[in-house]
Amino acid sequence: MKLGIITGHVVATRKDENLIGAKLLIIQPILPDGAPAGKPVVAVDTVGAGIGETIIYAVGSVASRATQHPNAPVDAAIVGIVDSVDCARTGGV
Repeated sequence: MKLGIITGHVVATRKDENLIGAKLLIIQPILPDGAPAGKPVVAVDTVGAGIGETIIYAVGSVASRATQHPNAPVDAAIVGIVDSVDCARTGGV
């Protein structure tokens, strides 16, 4: 899983039938310290996340399993809303 911040939403009136009713959000991937970590991605929201919230998301073939339709063409799915991140280090990586 990865961390991200919701930065926007996507409206698609025509889409695969397995995505009908799905909320699509734009995620900015981030590092645990909140710094941006790559290009934004579009993900299916499975938890009711909103703009500005920090979330965790799954990518790849496992992402579609988090949706109502496991056969949906999904590359990323929001699977949790983050309450806090503790990134204390104890040496090493």
